[in-house]
Amino acid sequence: MALLEIREVTRRFGGLAAVDRVSLAIEAGEFFTLLGPSGCGKTTLLRMIAGFDEPDEGELFLDGKSLSGIAPEKRPVHTVFQSYALFPHMTVAGNIAFPLEMANRPREEIARRVRETLALVHLDEKGQAYPHELSGGQKQRVALARGLVNKPRLLLLDEPLGALDAKLREEMQVELINLQRDVGVTFVFVTHAQQEALALSHRIAVMNMGRVEQLDTPDRLYTAPSSRFVADFIGKINLIEVEVIDASHGHLGLRAAALGEFAAEPVPGVKAGERGALALRPELVRVTERLESVDLRNRFTGRVKELLYLGDVTLYKVQLDGGFVIEALLTNAAPGRARLFKAGDSVTVAWRHDAGVFLRG
Repeated sequence: MALLEIREVTRRFGGLAAVDRVSLAIEAGEFFTLLGPSGCGKTTLLRMIAGFDEPDEGELFLDGKSLSGIAPEKRPVHTVFQSYALFPHMTVAGNIAFPLEMANRPREEIARRVRETLALVHLDEKGQAYPHELSGGQKQRVALARGLVNKPRLLLLDEPLGALDAKLREEMQVELINLQRDVGVTFVFVTHAQQEALALSHRIAVMNMGRVEQLDTPDRLYTAPSSRFVADFIGKINLIEVEVIDASHGHLGLRAAALGEFAAEPVPGVKAGERGALALRPELVRVTERLESVDLRNRFTGRVKELLYLGDVTLYKVQLDGGFVIEALLTNAAPGRARLFKAGDSVTVAWRHDAGVFLRG
C-alpha cells in the first residue's frame, strides 16, 4: 500500500479547476516531485496534502486513512516554504524546538531531538544564533531541521531553494539528497525548475493546467516524453513537425516540410499518413564540417546561424538548406578552444535514427 494516495482530487477556484481529477500514489521513502510551470496546480495540490485547502472532489489517504477533515496541525506532515518562515525573535534551537513544544513533548526529549537534528543539518555550532545572523543556506537548513524534528511521515517542500543563488542552490540540492536518504522521510517537493527536479527525484509528476501530463522517473521523462508539453518543458528540445510516410520496414520514415525525409524508431500502432512531431534532444545532434564523411542516415547540410557559449558546452543554431533551424549542443573538449564553429560556417548535422521520439498528434 502506498504511503500517500491521491484519488481523483479536484480543487476549483470559481470556474477554474486548479487541480483537475488528479490521482497519484507516493511510496514511503520516496523523493517525489511535482513539476510544472506557474499556475499548473502543483502548489494547490501540496496545500491539500498539508491540509491548508480541502478538495472539492476526491479524497486523500495517508497510510490508508482518509485525511478528510483532519486539521493541518493534526496531520503527521510538515511544510517547508521558500520564505523559510523562521521566527526572528527565537534562536535556531528555539525555532527547531517549536513544533515539539506545541506538541507538549517532555523538556528532556525536546533538548535531545534538537541536538540530534542540528547535527543532522550540520548546524551544531549555531543553536544559539538568531536567524538574522545566518546565511541563506543556513536559514534553509534551519527550516528543514524544524520540519524534520517531529519525525513527520511526509515532508512537503514548496520551492524551498527558490530564494538561493545558483551556486548555493546547487550545494543545497546535494544536501537535500543526502538528508532525505539519511532520515528516510518521504519528501514531496514542488518546483518549476526542471534541472532541479531531474537531479533530486526518484519520480516526477509533470503537471499542466491542473492535470498530470506524465508520471515517470527522471531518465524516462527526459528520454521518452509522452507528449509535446513534457518534451518541450523538460530541457532543450527540437520539435520537428512531420508526416509518417513509411511504417513498414522496422523504422518510421518521416517527412518534414522544411527539412526533407529521414528515419526514426518505430512506434507501435503508428501508420503511414499520421502526423506528429519528432522530439530530438540537441546533445544527440552531431555537427561536423560539411566536407567530412558522416556515417549516419539522417544527414543534412546548412550554416551556423548563431551560437551560445556556455563554458563546458556550446549551443549552436544551424539553419539547414531547406530553411529549418535545428539546435545542437556540443562539448568544448578541445584544449584552448572556446568554440568548434563560428557563425556562418558551413556544416553538416546528423543524428541516429533512434535518437528522437515520435509524438503523435
